[in-house]
Amino acid sequence: MPPVEEARAIFRRLGYEVSGNGPELLAERKWRTVRVTALGGDADRVVADGGTVHEEGYRFQCFVTWTDRTGELVDHLRSAAPDCEWAVIGVTDDSDEYDVVRGAEPATA
Repeated sequence: MPPVEEARAIFRRLGYEVSGNGPELLAERKWRTVRVTALGGDADRVVADGGTVHEEGYRFQCFVTWTDRTGELVDHLRSAAPDCEWAVIGVTDDSDEYDVVRGAEPATA
C-alpha cells in the first residue's frame, strides 16, 4: 500500500495546500507546485514506465515511499535522469519522522 496519508501529512506540516486523491497529489505553496507521488512496492515499474516522472507543467516531483525502498528508487531515478527537480522521501508507518534524498537538478541546454 502506498504511503499516501504520510505524504499528505508531511507536505501539510511544511505549509503546503495538498489536493488530489489516491497516490497522485499536488502540493502548492506560494509560487511552487510539487507533484507528489506516493509509491508502495511498484517503484520499479512506475519509474521505468516514465508515467509519473515529470509530466509537462510540473518542474518539481517528489516521490514518497517506505524507507526500505528509498535506495532502490533513488537508483532508478538517477538512471532515468528525469527532466525535473526531484526528491525521494522515505517514511515509516509508525513515526512522524522521515528521510529526504534530493536528486540532481535537470541539465539545462
